[in-house]
Amino acid sequence: MLLERVGRLPTTRVDRWLRRLSTAADHGKLWVLIGAVLGLQRGTFRRAAVRGVGSLAVSSALVNVVLKRLFGRVRPDLAAVQSSRALRRSPHTLSFPSGHSASAAAFAAGVAMESPVAGALIAPVALGVGYSRVHVGVHYPGDVVAGMAVGGAVALATQHWWRVRPTDPARVWSAWDAPALPDGEGLVIAVNPRSGREDYDPAADIAELLPKAEVLELREGAGVSELLSEAAQSGRARALGVAGGDGSVAAAAAVALEFGLPLAVVPAGTLNHFARDLGVATPPEAADAVVRGEAVQVDVAEVNGVPFLNTASIGSYPEMVERRDRLSGRMGKWAALTVAAAQVLRHGSPVELDLNGRRISAWILFVGNGCYVPRGLSPAWRPRLEDRLLDVQYLRADLRFGRTRAVIATLLGISEHSRSYVGFQAPALTVRSLSGPQQVAYDGETGESSTEFVFGKRERLTVYCSR
Repeated sequence: MLLERVGRLPTTRVDRWLRRLSTAADHGKLWVLIGAVLGLQRGTFRRAAVRGVGSLAVSSALVNVVLKRLFGRVRPDLAAVQSSRALRRSPHTLSFPSGHSASAAAFAAGVAMESPVAGALIAPVALGVGYSRVHVGVHYPGDVVAGMAVGGAVALATQHWWRVRPTDPARVWSAWDAPALPDGEGLVIAVNPRSGREDYDPAADIAELLPKAEVLELREGAGVSELLSEAAQSGRARALGVAGGDGSVAAAAAVALEFGLPLAVVPAGTLNHFARDLGVATPPEAADAVVRGEAVQVDVAEVNGVPFLNTASIGSYPEMVERRDRLSGRMGKWAALTVAAAQVLRHGSPVELDLNGRRISAWILFVGNGCYVPRGLSPAWRPRLEDRLLDVQYLRADLRFGRTRAVIATLLGISEHSRSYVGFQAPALTVRSLSGPQQVAYDGETGESSTEFVFGKRERLTVYCSR
């Protein structure tokens, strides 16, 4: 029997460290500590921490509240355990499956799904925790294997609620009309210093990466549109650029389309949705594409003649997204979305709309430039930027307990399967408000109020991007 073979191993200094490792993982303390360290970092590491700790919490509850009681297996006889290995406090709970092993596997797998490098560093520690439970004699090997399987499965199941963003960029059309600009010569780029982190100056980065580019910082009375339009009209720009968030990028795209110039997008905002879908993750990547003259063509949508690159919305969606983004740094995107949806829908009022001749009552209307995934209330990314389609999604307000249905569906991650949710794609969309003038929001900016909104697709935009 494997447990007996482990028990007959000679006493070494390793015994003490395995006992300490096993104790450190009591109640998930070790993993919560590691998660807290990861959570201090922005981006991938923070998402890894949230997914890892969330997976741990679910797997721990599943094992200790449900599975152990279901199987009822008692622990191994501790009388034969050597004193150098025995824990100071012997556990009195049931044995199968191992809760320590489930938590370790859930945390390590959850972290690895977001950050393979961090997951690879944590995996040996998780395996060590699992083995330590056999080494100190409190679990059978089968308990540990089953616990690891449960924890890993729970982590993988989090994809149902919170999909891992793919590393591959969205599909695009190739472009051959973007000039190569050595050192950025001929590029006029507008920089929004208010975008992104307060301690980061994108202008300094651009000046170092593209020393011959003309860098213009936004100032009072001169926004992205004004600065780039003047540069294009003067004839001194062979290409336009923008460093800022999605709203700044959309404004620059409108000018680039008007003058038929390629656009360089330097990700310098908080979320950078368009740049992330495009596959431009850092300023050096954007600069490299400009120097090489490598570019792609992407769809541009419009509402009442105003171009947008990501999304437009009517109803409660803009407020919900704003609340979600404020909360997501503290509690993760999925939890933040649930809280934001509950807050907004609790006080919001539905709007009566006519969509291409179909009358609806909706809490939220979402129109995407291209089809977003995952489907439901929190679309996150696009597999394609050249499908020539508008992604139309809305939450119905004509159902009994409609608010409650919407919040519960969001909480369970089943918005797209709920009767409250409706989604379809169309090449064009006309929306008439039957509830009076409504305000439209697009790419983080607010537009004018109107009773009619005409959505469609513009000519494609050429954007610098290395593939």
